[in-house]
Amino acid sequence: MIRDCDVVVVGLGGFGAAALFHLAARGLSIVGVEAHGIPHDQGSSTGETRVIRKAYFEDARYVPLLQRAYALWAELADVVDASLCGPLFQRAGCLTFGPPGHTAVVGVQAAAREHALAHEVLDEHAIAKRFPALKPNPGDVGVFEAEAGFLHVERCTTAHVDGARRRGAVILCPARVTALRPGPEHVDVDVDEGTTLRARSVVLAAGPWLAADPVLRAFAGATPLVVERQVQLWFEPAVRASCAVPALPCFIHFGARGTFYAIPGREDDGALKACRHHGGTLTTPANVDRRVSAADVDDVRTFLRAHLPVADGEPLRSKVCLYTNTPDENFLVGPSPSSSRVIVVGGCSGHGYKMASVLGEIAADLVVDGGSPFDLGLFDPHRFGPAASR
Repeated sequence: MIRDCDVVVVGLGGFGAAALFHLAARGLSIVGVEAHGIPHDQGSSTGETRVIRKAYFEDARYVPLLQRAYALWAELADVVDASLCGPLFQRAGCLTFGPPGHTAVVGVQAAAREHALAHEVLDEHAIAKRFPALKPNPGDVGVFEAEAGFLHVERCTTAHVDGARRRGAVILCPARVTALRPGPEHVDVDVDEGTTLRARSVVLAAGPWLAADPVLRAFAGATPLVVERQVQLWFEPAVRASCAVPALPCFIHFGARGTFYAIPGREDDGALKACRHHGGTLTTPANVDRRVSAADVDDVRTFLRAHLPVADGEPLRSKVCLYTNTPDENFLVGPSPSSSRVIVVGGCSGHGYKMASVLGEIAADLVVDGGSPFDLGLFDPHRFGPAASR
């Protein structure tokens, strides 16, 4: 059976859900295809919370996207029944700290200055005075952004999908894409329930399956994507108030053992979330070890004992998620090298969820208008090499 529509969105995690929402808001006929669930815990858009911040050490060119992302998350919150799902965003502040010459510490200050973002620079003594539970290393410097905070990711993903449904989007779930065949006038998308979706465009937002699924992988072009296992942990603090807002902000620490981050206890749960950022083993969605080992826990507890000892309590729960990494750790956003009718949104390398709202809007702009008001050169899917166009 062939079913006609304007756009098919493949993958309804953070980015696909946002694309579905923004495309449906344009009045188009949209079908979303999701293999697992909404939300689900098999990919990247899982783990309860994610930091959102504007002073971006990764590259100052992300800041305009982040400014728009904040506005779009606020707009989404306005149409969500918070009494049913709870808030989408909590302001908590974010402290980025580490050695003064570290590229991230230098980069976050540079981004804040370039875009005139409100921030404070704190030395180790000011950090300890402002946030007594934190123990910086001697000589550490911190940049504090008061407007930062964290998103409730499963709530955000669900809100985008529910909003798209209210605007007429059709959801196929669970359903897997078994073939993706671009032509000069349309793209045929075969799904495993025996239906072919015939669309003018496809938004491919399949997370780690963009790297691992042979049907989808071809549309990433020459990009050598790799999937990385990441462990998220929640600990019971000795004193909950010391690890909750406002006593503790979100923070990211750069040190000799790598990069770690933490998110304070939510309003409904005092558990502190603490994780290593990058450094995980390479894997695939099918083969990832979702068991959390004692070594995984000890790695993060060693960090907490050194820098947030009050949080070194019992581990309460854990979750494995997946990063889909590009070689330069910048996103893939734009027309696929294999077909201009397929818009790729992925490869977000462990720092993308905060921008899901704006990436969904950009995907809709690329489908409807053929372009975006943002400079997407940093994210060009063609940047890693040529691919045959179809």
